[in-house]
Amino acid sequence: MAVHDRAVDAALTDLARTDAPRVLSVLASRFGDLDLADDAVQDALVEASRTWPDAGVPDNPGGWLMTVSRRRTLDRLRAARRARDRVRRDGAELLGTDEPTVGGAADMIDDRTDSWSGGDDADADERLRLLLLCCHPALDRQAQVALTLRLVGGLTVPEIAAGFLVAESTLSQRIVRAKRKIRDAKMPLSLPERPEERLGAVLDVLYLVINEAWFSRGDESAPVRIDLFDEGIRILELVGALVPEHAETWGLLALARFQRARVDALIDVDGELVTLADQDRSRWDRSGIAAANDSLATAMRLVDPGPFQVQALIASRHANAASAEHTDWSTIAGLYRQLEAMTGSSIVRLNRAVAVAEADGAPAGLALLDADDPPVAPAEHHLTWAVRAELLTRVGDTDAARWAYDEALERVVSPTERRHLERRRGDLG
Repeated sequence: MAVHDRAVDAALTDLARTDAPRVLSVLASRFGDLDLADDAVQDALVEASRTWPDAGVPDNPGGWLMTVSRRRTLDRLRAARRARDRVRRDGAELLGTDEPTVGGAADMIDDRTDSWSGGDDADADERLRLLLLCCHPALDRQAQVALTLRLVGGLTVPEIAAGFLVAESTLSQRIVRAKRKIRDAKMPLSLPERPEERLGAVLDVLYLVINEAWFSRGDESAPVRIDLFDEGIRILELVGALVPEHAETWGLLALARFQRARVDALIDVDGELVTLADQDRSRWDRSGIAAANDSLATAMRLVDPGPFQVQALIASRHANAASAEHTDWSTIAGLYRQLEAMTGSSIVRLNRAVAVAEADGAPAGLALLDADDPPVAPAEHHLTWAVRAELLTRVGDTDAARWAYDEALERVVSPTERRHLERRRGDLG
């Protein structure tokens, strides 16, 4: 009987999130067919989930996935070749002619097999080609984001759907339509002449990947997904190397590195969220903060400001402060004002209200939330209510704070954030 212990479950999760995108990019590049490669990788993942609980996790899971996925790809190619041969043969018999020569399809498959050099990791260029294909300008933005998160980021459909606040069936159909459009339009898996034209979509995708890494919506056992952080940072480094004069790439890379540097202090030994003010700053990765500072300096030298750079500047004020008490909240509030002007985001307004409350007191933060222009953040977002609850607690309006926490708890998705809100709500009695 198969035994699903935690080690096997963790290995299967890592295989799907980390190794599968790498294998997919290799196969799609080698065989020139995104759908074929994706189907083969999914078949291999199903086989892993079926056999590993009994057989155990292979010594090299990524190598196992590459071997099995490649085998499935060749099986599908051979099946398609046999079907074509059968149609040609039947057609020749019907017409009473000699059977046509099919042009060495088997040799083509063998040549493809022999030309593949092996290895567990995809070449960096192949990963970047796949990323830019997913962000092709012929695809709409929702399709670009969903497809990239699915194929490059390794997220599941439920995780992506939660991030988009859409039904899983809607998200799944969106991905299928995007893949079909790539196939029908014969979009090439190659680097475009002007890759910078697609960087806006690429950066939006990677920003969502980093946000998912910060608080995983789908995995309670891993509230912070280091694999996604490191993958997002690695891809951003590749983009920076490809288009080094793009300031926002360096801004987002700096932001990701600042956040990555604080991961070890974000969750305590019991798996609970630790707020920024209470984090043990000795656990912050100082080398990571230094790398983030370097990335931010590169962005600033390019003198082309954008929202990711402003967010990185805010993160730098936190990361480089000697202590929570030494945080320059007035400057941070000003940066949020600038970011709000750039984006018009109501979520940014929430963060600005928090910064204003820290700089000028909770009543000032609440006044900002209650201003009519621009409107407050959407009521369906849990942060809208969580921020209001915290500020109401600070001004002593306990009844209203309890109500706001209840509203937040009805909407929160992340298990880690839910437990944090429950504790805060419990503190009020």
